[in-house]
Amino acid sequence: MTEDIASPCVKQCRLDASGRYCTGCLRTLAEISGWGSASKAEKQAALQRIASLRQPLPLRELNCGRCGQPFHCGTGGDKGGCWCMALPPLASADSGGDCLCPACLQQLAATR
Repeated sequence: MTEDIASPCVKQCRLDASGRYCTGCLRTLAEISGWGSASKAEKQAALQRIASLRQPLPLRELNCGRCGQPFHCGTGGDKGGCWCMALPPLASADSGGDCLCPACLQQLAATR
């Protein structure tokens, strides 16, 4: 039995403005709907295309919208994104700001 290739879904599903790509995983609608029946070669081709589109996020210095502490955003993600991508997605951070620092975001994730 061959090992299946896992879906690149990051559970942040939203279509881009054109309605052709998911802004979370960068797959096309055809790739998403056909993932279960796609061959290993088709899945690898999709993953290679996605990898070519991913660009590292620029390092940004922010202040936490909850506690006000400065922190850096845009580094440490395992898929080319921010460190926060390793945490469960939250519907709303309720921070009133751009992002939360690692400590505040982990606290919020633990309460949901």
